[in-house]
Parts: sequence; structure tokens; C-alpha cells
Amino acid sequence: MLVLFGISAWLFSRATVINSELLSATSLVKTLKSQIAAKDAAGAAETVDDLVQHTTSAREAANDPLWKATSVIPWVGPNLVAASEIATSADDVARLGAVPLVNAFESLDWHTLRPTPDGIDLKPLTSAAPQVQAASHAVRETSKRLAAIDSTALVPQVSGPLLQAQVELSSISGQLDTAADAAVLAPSMLGADVPRTYLLLMQNSAESRSTGGIPGALAVLRVDHGKISLESQTSAGALGSFAPPIPTDSEEAAIYSGRIGKFMQDVNLTPDFATTGSVAVSMWETRTGEKLDGALSLDPVALSYLLKATGPVQITDPTLARAGRGLPSELNSGNVVKTLLSDTYASIKDPKLQDAYFAGAAKEIFSAFSAGNSNAEALMDAVSQGVAERRILIWSKMEPEQKILGKYPLAGLVSGPSVSPTQFGIYFNDGTGAKMDYWVKRTVKVVRDCTKDGYREVSIRVTSTNTAPSDAAKSLPDYVTGGGAYGVPPGSVQTNVVAYGPSQSNIDTVVKDGKKIAFAAQRHEQRAVGTSTILLGPGESTSLDFNFGHIVQHSDPKIVVTPTTQAVKDVLQDATPSPCE
Repeated sequence: MLVLFGISAWLFSRATVINSELLSATSLVKTLKSQIAAKDAAGAAETVDDLVQHTTSAREAANDPLWKATSVIPWVGPNLVAASEIATSADDVARLGAVPLVNAFESLDWHTLRPTPDGIDLKPLTSAAPQVQAASHAVRETSKRLAAIDSTALVPQVSGPLLQAQVELSSISGQLDTAADAAVLAPSMLGADVPRTYLLLMQNSAESRSTGGIPGALAVLRVDHGKISLESQTSAGALGSFAPPIPTDSEEAAIYSGRIGKFMQDVNLTPDFATTGSVAVSMWETRTGEKLDGALSLDPVALSYLLKATGPVQITDPTLARAGRGLPSELNSGNVVKTLLSDTYASIKDPKLQDAYFAGAAKEIFSAFSAGNSNAEALMDAVSQGVAERRILIWSKMEPEQKILGKYPLAGLVSGPSVSPTQFGIYFNDGTGAKMDYWVKRTVKVVRDCTKDGYREVSIRVTSTNTAPSDAAKSLPDYVTGGGAYGVPPGSVQTNVVAYGPSQSNIDTVVKDGKKIAFAAQRHEQRAVGTSTILLGPGESTSLDFNFGHIVQHSDPKIVVTPTTQAVKDVLQDATPSPCE
């Protein structure tokens, strides 16, 4: 009995050490995250040293010979083994994950990552990439190891920390994988090895397309060892029509017509940016003979985010200044959207000069960006916000790069690992043939989410309002209203609203303002697609309910929408879904 008592006391002491050291380590993880967020490299280095000391003590306690020997005893053993695995995993994460990550963090001077007249210094990022990749691999493997432990047979004192560690590591693993991918992609795509050229599609949100707006103005973005410049500016209209059209996917052609491959202005009728990018690049190469490495798109709202980082820019091109007489000579984050999407059309009557002004404004902003007129943190925030709202999209012709991009929303895909299981998409394509979408305000929300007859049903409501002045037919230029050229009364807005459901779902009905209406039902990448057209006069509003059924996924709905001039948070609204009837 004395021996058993002694063994029990010793095991209890080891358990107390393991618990105490892991709790201390857990508290330091929060501190470490805060220090990294605050760019405190010195503080992070000290914290990670303390972290390793605590995880080492826990690991040593869990590898005590008596602890190991007792782990073979039924019932008690699995709990001791699980506790040992948690302690070992915590130490692996600290040594193989946190240490190299903080070392890489210390080696990076974040101010060198902003553009300068000589370009972005990519060497620190290139040097840090192997350490970030090593940390990512270590945490990923540790996460898999912990996930394989069955917690059902464990006592709560062990299963609780195990489940918490599984959740935390899974989250951290995903974040580190993203950092590792970025560390690998960024240098090569920014021309660290050889110069890269991308077709820049400047999307005009006043005439909506699924990914944002019509790509009226085009330019070639050249990146050479981090140095960014805009070249070969022109308009989409200047490229003319393509006969025969550039080949496109048959499903997309059925939904959006062959115009995707025929006109540059329509390459982004589809919400799939891989199609948009590849077709647009093929069009450019066919017309100019210039070979490109990929495509990049952004809209005026994304430009406003960049202007927050760079500060105001001046319109210095004399030709643009003369053409835009009456427009602001200085563009800033507060006026750039209204200037480019509304005021330009009142001041410049020639559509070619309108596109030229749009492209010229983008060039001025990129020049300020390239000159280093921003701080690294503000610039990262601007780009991150643009990417999060899908206002910045990219496609790479390099297959290995595109495969990695396809894991993230930055790629703008409708299928693949970046698409959540229960993702719905609401996209807008202009049917007016003009620039009236500046005046349209929209909201999108889930109004029903329930299970009926064994299947889940979800209804998405899309409400659109034409806020144009009542005398828009007379007060707005014909170029903005369309002047009735395509059968839409001046001042009215016609929009093709396209709704995507999750994979394998069906779209059962579409209800407009309480009444069922006919709609086009198709499929794209195994996702149900429904299309309906609305026509709104000034001051008019309408709602479409897209009712999806046969949904087999159980996660919370996630809605992706076409980015417009509105803030995405104002478009996507929370609602309390109604039950099934």
C-alpha cells in the first residue's frame, strides 16, 4: 500500500506539473499573438523563449519513466497517454512552430515590404519563406496527430484540454498554411526571379458585372523585382469583337451566352475569375501578340482603400486635366468613387476620354503606390480589405501558382477548396447597357433556413432599389441612362440577378414581391444556378426570393455577392430565418 501510495503521489505531482506548465504556456500564446499583431519582434522573441521553457517542463514530466510505465494499465493508461501526447504536441508546436515563426518575424523589416521607387525588397521575404514553411509543416502534422486521439474514453480532466488543443491547433494550422503559401507565392509573382506582366482589368462598378463591373479600362501591370509600373493602357472597346470567340466552358456559355469569349467588356459576366482571367489574357495576346503571365482586377472602391494608404494624388497628365475640366484635380479616398463612377460622365462626353480618365486616375494612384507614399501597415490593411471584399482578384497562367491561389477567395472561384460547403452566390449583371448601377442600392439576406422532408431548404432574398432622381431621364447624360438604346426606358435600370446554391442543391422557385415567377434554371460546377431579370424605374424597389432545396450540407450559410459601390457590410444583412411551413 505504501508503494501504491507513493506511485499515486508521484503521478499526481507529474500531472500537476503538466497541467500548470501547459496553462502557463496557453496564457503566453495570447501574449505572443498580441505582440506579433503589434509588430513587437523583441517582445515576441522573449515570449517564445518563456513558452518553450514551459512546454519543455510539461514534456519532461509526461515522459517520466514511471508515468510511461503506468500508461499500460487499463482505463488509467489511455488518459496518461493522451496527456503525454498533449504535452509533447505543445512542445513540438513551441519548438518547431513558434520558434522558427518568430525568427522569421524578427528577420523581416516590415517597412521594407512597402513599394519604393526602386521596388519592394523581396529578399527578406524570400529568406523567411523556409522558416514559415517549416513552422506550418510542424503545426499541421501535430494537429493531425492530436486529431487522431479518441477523446470519448478519457476523463473530463484530460478530454477537455485535448478538445481545446485540437480546435486551437486546427485554426493555427490553417493560418500558418496561408502564411507559408503567401511566402512562397509573393516573391515569384512580384518578379523576384524574372519580370512578370499581368493584364489589369479596372472594373467600372457603374455598369455591373458578376465580379464587380465592366472592365472598360485596361493596362499591363509590370512587376520586376518588386518594382511596379503600368504600361500599354487602352480600353476594352478598342479590342473590338472576337470572331471566332475565345473558347469558354459550355456551362458558362449556356448561362451567360457566348459574349464572354466575344467581347472584353463581357469576360466577367461569369463570377468565376479563372475563366475571366484566362479569356481576357487570351484576348489581349490575340490582339497585341504580347504574352502575359496572368490577370488582376480591381474596382474604384479598392482604389479608395489604396488612397487611404498613399494619401491624395494629383491628376498631373495635361490631357486628362483638360478632358476632366470641372472634376477634382486631387483624388482622395473620399471622392474617388463618386468622381470615377458618376461625375466623370457629366464632365466628359466622349466615352473614349472617359475610359482614358479612368485609366489615368488608376495610373496616378499606382504611381503614388509605387513611389512608396504609404506605410507598410496601412498598405497591407488596404489590400487585405480589398481582397476580403472580392474587389481585388488575381489569376495566374502558371498552373502551380494558380493551384495555390485557388485555395483562397483572392482567386474568385465558384468551386474548389476556397468555396465553403454551404456557400450561396448572388451576382449582378447589367442589362441596361449603360452606367446606372451607381444609383442602385441592394441588400441580401437569408430569410428561411429549415429542414423539410429530410432535406434542408434555404431562401435568399435580394432587394434592389433604384435611387436615381425622378427626372433621371433628363438630368443624367444619355451615356449614363443608355438613352433607351437597348429598350430600357431612360432612368430605369435593368439587371440580371444570378443566384448560385451549394453543390448538389436545386433551385425550386423564384418569388418576386410575393408572387412566383418564371426563371432560368441551370448548373455550373454542380451548383444550382437561377437567373431572373428585374427592371426598376427611379424610386422603385423590388425583392427576389431564390428558394433552394435538396441541400445536404449542414454548416451555416455563407453568401458571396458582387462587390458594388456599397460597403459589403451594408449589402449583406443579418436576419432571423423563418421556419418551414
